[in-house]
Amino acid sequence: MTTTYDGRAVRRHAAPPLRARRSPAPLILALVYAGAAAVLALWWTSTSTVLGTDGWLVGAGRIAGLLTGYACAVLVALMARVPALERRVGSDRVARWHAMAGRWTVSLLVVHAVCVLVGYAMQDHSPLVRETLNVVLHYPDMLKGTLGAVILVAVGVVSARAVRRRVAYETWYYLHLLTYAAVFLAFFHQLSLGAQFAGNGAAQAAWYLLYGGAAGLVLWYRVLTPIRLNARHRLRVESVVREAPDVYSVLIRGERLAELGAEPGQFLRWRFLSGALRWTSTPYSLSAAPHDEFLRITVKATGGHSAAVAELRPGTRVWAEGPYGALTADRRSRRKVLLIAGGVGITPLRALFETLPARPGDLTLLYRARDPESLALWDELERIAAERGARVYSAVNGPDGRRADISADALRTVLPDIAEHDAYLCGPQGLMEQAHAALRAAGVPGRRIHHESFEL
Repeated sequence: MTTTYDGRAVRRHAAPPLRARRSPAPLILALVYAGAAAVLALWWTSTSTVLGTDGWLVGAGRIAGLLTGYACAVLVALMARVPALERRVGSDRVARWHAMAGRWTVSLLVVHAVCVLVGYAMQDHSPLVRETLNVVLHYPDMLKGTLGAVILVAVGVVSARAVRRRVAYETWYYLHLLTYAAVFLAFFHQLSLGAQFAGNGAAQAAWYLLYGGAAGLVLWYRVLTPIRLNARHRLRVESVVREAPDVYSVLIRGERLAELGAEPGQFLRWRFLSGALRWTSTPYSLSAAPHDEFLRITVKATGGHSAAVAELRPGTRVWAEGPYGALTADRRSRRKVLLIAGGVGITPLRALFETLPARPGDLTLLYRARDPESLALWDELERIAAERGARVYSAVNGPDGRRADISADALRTVLPDIAEHDAYLCGPQGLMEQAHAALRAAGVPGRRIHHESFEL
């Protein structure tokens, strides 16, 4: 089946079975924790006795060092944008895992350094500063390890929420890429000085396999796959259209886009090869169902990058990576679906609104905006609703500035059987938290509330 946008036919995706696809997240987390347990077992089986305070400090430092090395490999794997993670678990959830792993890595690194240096100083009866200089300057590969540690701590500081808000995205992004260099430098230090690897060929082989696997994922999914995608599809800007105040749609032409495998609700990371935009890759959702020759995104000009998107000229080359995201039709388990969008969060939900298989009356969209002028794509939404027998409601501020009511009672008024719905949410974090709480209070189970955030 097909519908249209901008006068062009687009594919209407076939209905997936009404059985939500299970997320592999529990299995992946179980494997990660099992790996950490194996690392602890490596220390336990290779350590005979631990005597005295200095011995316990060195032992604790070595445990922390092993776990730091393991966490570094996990960090790199989580940065690889593996489809099984990005499309099945969800990019936002993977980003939260990565942030948590980063905090653990930096914390374990600090514990490792402090415990080992203090323990060594106590064993050698040497001042801490002198012992530190001796270790850094004279131990094998220690200068590499120290440089790697400094880089990891610096990246951790820049990624801290309080600092991250004050740093330009481009600065954060390129500093974050130094994580690869830090892990590379630290790898040699681990094998040179790790007591658990000395004379243990099996442990060394496992460590090479661990790091080689993580590096292979990065090479395949972050380098080779994007090169193949862009060489095959040859994306260029077709046109830019103003949709609402500070909101613009970009129509992007490409070749054989059906092979891309993009689904409504997903996003790609876009790099527009024009001016300063070429230095930044930014996630934008598809705001219409994929077409065999065109993709469309809709962007709100909230900063320098997004504002520059509105000035793109037709013919500008585009470098894309993806598709990513798990906010797709196969997450639903009920025939009835409620979509709640806020602001430019309408973009993935607009694509779902035109494609989610539903009988007349089973599909409802609630669009929250500051005022009627901010309801981007509203004409399209009304047309889609009329064509599909769906319902679309707006929730805008009143003349006195009072915010529209999105409470459990208000939702029940619109949909008395709301507890029988799946719900999809996309918008500002505050709205999603409010809507999530209202849906739970209205009787919708948490497993049937689906959302994805770009506040990564």
